[in-house]
Amino acid sequence: QVQLVESGGGLVQSGESLTLSCAASGFTFSRFAMSWYRQAPGKERELVATISSSSQTTNYADSVKGRFTISRDNAKSTVYLQMNSLKLDDTAIYYCKAHLFVAYWGKGTLVTVAS
Repeated sequence: QVQLVESGGGLVQSGESLTLSCAASGFTFSRFAMSWYRQAPGKERELVATISSSSQTTNYADSVKGRFTISRDNAKSTVYLQMNSLKLDDTAIYYCKAHLFVAYWGKGTLVTVAS
């Protein structure tokens, strides 16, 4: 059974840092590209960051470049999102996605940034 379980969300103050984790199981994690998406209240889901299966390539949304870092540990079947200098606009539910020829989604973790 495929599972993606996000964790690490919570309430933080503007300017602080948070690291999200997404633990995968039920598929060959090391073959899949992984992404983080987010959905803010009243907005569409948007792509935040992507990492290739070998960690060779990463891409970021312009809104998070220089502040967020995506990484993965294939031995642990886990992908991370290090978020620094958090802003109010980063408040959202954060989802991880595994994609190759199919896509799997987690259920999300809520990040709330307060002033």
